[in-house]
Amino acid sequence: MAKDGPNWDGLLKWSLAHSDGTRPNRNLSEEDRRWFMEAMQSQSVDVIKRMKEITQVMQTPEQVLEAQGVNPEDIEDMLDELQEHVESIDMANDLHSIGGLHPLLGFLKNSHANIRAKAAEVVTTIVQNNPRSQQLVMELNGLESLLLNFASDPDVTARTKALGAISSLIRHNKPGVAAFRLANGYAGLRDALGSESVRFQRKALYLIHYLLLENASDCHIVNELGFPRIMLHLASSDDADVREAALRGLLELAKDKTGENGGGLGEDDDKLKQLLEERIKGISLLSPEDLAAAREERQLVDSLWNTCYKEPSSLREKGLLVLPGEDEPPPDVASKHFEPPLRARSERPPADTSPKTEKKETPLLLGLGPAPAPAPAPEARDVTSSSTANTNGNVDSTS
Repeated sequence: MAKDGPNWDGLLKWSLAHSDGTRPNRNLSEEDRRWFMEAMQSQSVDVIKRMKEITQVMQTPEQVLEAQGVNPEDIEDMLDELQEHVESIDMANDLHSIGGLHPLLGFLKNSHANIRAKAAEVVTTIVQNNPRSQQLVMELNGLESLLLNFASDPDVTARTKALGAISSLIRHNKPGVAAFRLANGYAGLRDALGSESVRFQRKALYLIHYLLLENASDCHIVNELGFPRIMLHLASSDDADVREAALRGLLELAKDKTGENGGGLGEDDDKLKQLLEERIKGISLLSPEDLAAAREERQLVDSLWNTCYKEPSSLREKGLLVLPGEDEPPPDVASKHFEPPLRARSERPPADTSPKTEKKETPLLLGLGPAPAPAPAPEARDVTSSSTANTNGNVDSTS
C-alpha cells in the first residue's frame, strides 16, 4: 500500500525561490496562491476517512482478503500506516468511535506471527499515556489476548511485542495491574527472564521494576517465585541494559522493608556479595570510554552494596564511583528512611530534631480564610506564605 506524501521538495524549492532573504517579501499572485493551495490539498489526507478504510479491511475475514490477493505484507504495511495515525491521542481515541479498535484487537489472534506482533505494537501506541484508550482496551478484553500471546505465542517477537503492549496498558492503570496479577502475570515474567532473547528479558525487567516501585507488597511475590536468583544471573549478562535492569530490580528487593528479611535478599545475600565483587572487578578493568558509559551501573553497584552491607563499596575508594567531570550521585538516604507504601509517590522531609520553640508555623490555608485584622497603622506590610507539595515520581518506562 503506497503512502505517497506531499511533494515537499517541490514546495520547498518554490518557497525558497519566493523568499530567499535577498529581497522584501511580496504578496502572492492569485495564480501562485491557487497553485499552492491545489498542491497542498491534492496531497492532504483525511485521516478519519483513511482510518475508516483501514477499519473496513480489518473487519474483512482473513480468507476473503487472501482470495482478493491481499497478502500478509500488505496487512503489515496497513498496520504501519495505522500506527502513524494513532500517534495522536485524539486519533487513538477516535479509532474506537469508528469501530476500528475491536478488529485491531482481533488481529492479535491472526495466523501470521508478524501480524500479531504488529497489531500489539499498534496497541502499544494507542494506550501509551492514554487513560481513555487503556479503559477501552480493557473493556474489550484486550488484556486477555495480550496475556495469551505473551505467555504462549510460539514466536518470540510476538511475545515481546505483546509484553510491550501489556506494559503500556497497565502503567498507571490500577485495574490493569490487578488483572495482570490475577492472570498470573508474574509467572509469565519469570519465564520471560529465562528466555534467550535479550530484548524479551529487558522488557520483562523494566516491567518488574515498575511493578515493584508501585506495589511494595509485590516484593514478597517476586521472592517466592525465585526472581532474585534469576536476576543475579542476569546481572552478569553481556548486555549492559539487561545488567543495569537486573541490578535495579535487585536494589528494589534489597530496599524492601516489608518482607521477612526486613531488607536484603535472605539466602541469596552471599551470592549477591560475590556478584557485586565480580562487577566491581570488571568495572575496574574497563577502558576510560567504557567506564564513562557504565556510569549508571557503577552507581547501582555502589547503592546495592551500601543498602545491603551499610557501607560504601570499594568503587568509591578506588575513585571509580564518580569520575572527573561527573556530578556526585545523590546520597543514598532511601535505604535508611524508605517507606514502601509511598514508594515513587512522595518523599517526606526528615523529621525535625531541633529543640522545640514556641513559634508556630503558619497553617496551610486551602481557602481564602478569615479576613485579616486591620493594621494599626496605614503602613504597607509584606506577607509571605509558603507551602510544601509532594512531587509525584514518574517511573521508566521507560515507558
